Amino acid sequence: MYTIILLAVAVIVVLSIFFHYVPFVLWLSAKVSGVQISLLQLFLMRIRNVPPHGIVQAMIEAHKAGLSDISRDALEAHYLAGGHVAKVVHALVSASKANIELSFQMATAIDLAGRDVFEAVQMSVNPKVIDTPHVTAVAKDGIQLIAIARVTVRANIKRLVGGAGEDTVLARVGEGIVSSIGSAESHKAVLENPDSISKLVLKKGLDAGTAFEILSIDIADIDIGKNIGAALQIDQANADKNIAQAKAEERRAMAVALEQEMKAKAQEARANVIQAEAEVPKAMAEAFRTGNLGIMDYYRMKNIQADTAMRDNIAKD
Repeated sequence: MYTIILLAVAVIVVLSIFFHYVPFVLWLSAKVSGVQISLLQLFLMRIRNVPPHGIVQAMIEAHKAGLSDISRDALEAHYLAGGHVAKVVHALVSASKANIELSFQMATAIDLAGRDVFEAVQMSVNPKVIDTPHVTAVAKDGIQLIAIARVTVRANIKRLVGGAGEDTVLARVGEGIVSSIGSAESHKAVLENPDSISKLVLKKGLDAGTAFEILSIDIADIDIGKNIGAALQIDQANADKNIAQAKAEERRAMAVALEQEMKAKAQEARANVIQAEAEVPKAMAEAFRTGNLGIMDYYRMKNIQADTAMRDNIAKD
């Protein structure tokens, strides 16, 4: 009894391993769908760590869509290179139905470049609308304007490999809006005719070198911001006032310094006079000793001093 159970388990294990490495049901499904593939090839896929189900399903889808130039080896090579086989086949089928020229080599190159090739094909058929962030610009009259634009883009299949992405398109559109508003004479002209911004931006060919083709640029909203011109004039006036105040303070400081210097000189002169007056008695004493000054001369000098003092008192009264 135990022998029969063990034998049955062994048979089940062997059959499981066999059908795992030799997917008979998958091979039958391929045959019914008209895809030519052998059991040996499916077995070798397992050995190469390639999922047979994904390859066979992709081959069935391509065969049903009439894509005869897609081979099993090419699909296996793309999978081993790290690509997405299912997305590539979906993209090729969609491109074929939409009459978009897309080869298998181009599709695999786009997929290996890190882009979603199926989404790119869908964007070629149905353009995508991208909203730009708030773009701030100042017109020539000094009024700030805040604009939001909607950019309608379509994927350019031929430029998907090596082409710039959405961020570059938005940056270029923002730069074009800033340049267009900055060249306007007045903010009123921009508000009255926002289409002029779209026309100027579209003429610049902003989609060059990108993976997209810009179909239209529509200004969704424009708001009035700050009066930058008035603010700059106020700042300039404040700066001029501060400079004038600084110069006035400098002149005042120089005047104070000059006054202090004059006072110092006057004090020095008074000190010199006092010092000279202190030398007069010594000189008179020396003149008495040497005989150059007599007593009568001294009395006359004293009388002159008294007379001068009397005249000064009369003048004061």
